[in-house]
Amino acid sequence: MSLQVINQDEQKISVKLQGMPLQYANAIRRICLNGVPIFAIDTVDILENSSILADEGIAHRLGLIPLKTELSSIESNIESDKIMLTLDSGDTTETRTIFSGEIKSQDDIIKPISEKIPIVTLAPNQRIKFEAHARLGRGTEHAKWNSSNIATLTETDKNDEHILTVETTGALEPKHIVLASINELSYRLTNFKETMSNLK
Repeated sequence: MSLQVINQDEQKISVKLQGMPLQYANAIRRICLNGVPIFAIDTVDILENSSILADEGIAHRLGLIPLKTELSSIESNIESDKIMLTLDSGDTTETRTIFSGEIKSQDDIIKPISEKIPIVTLAPNQRIKFEAHARLGRGTEHAKWNSSNIATLTETDKNDEHILTVETTGALEPKHIVLASINELSYRLTNFKETMSNLK
């Protein structure tokens, strides 16, 4: 089996999988989509909210903001670890939009992938203040933990040759999603073999 990168950029990667049965190639595709752990905001404590958006609406928006994740941060954190993120808009005298760039993280790596994601618009004398906790999760639990926007698999005119295309949400680099997916599949197969060998 072999893997060849056809093209890649910051958002997307396409690789050619050769000598790989369809079921394994498709398993990698599915893991790329929702099986690679990344960080996402899981819980939010609203300390102050005088905006027109309900607390639940703000919490929902925060959960869908992609957070930068690196393989090193995955390897050094267990899934129960949490990273705190905070925001305090302070008092405002004019209408303004609060963006993701105002969120402060206790971790230098784990933070919103963009500073320009809108959270809520505040009118004069309105304020928002919260503490949020992000944790590692997988897309199989909730879509906010999907590492990819899309992951497609197409066949070529050769047997056992497929083109895997993965577009990242921004949390991980595309190539790291593919590599992590291959490692995850290997781990799952090893565990499955061990389980089967222990059956009596």
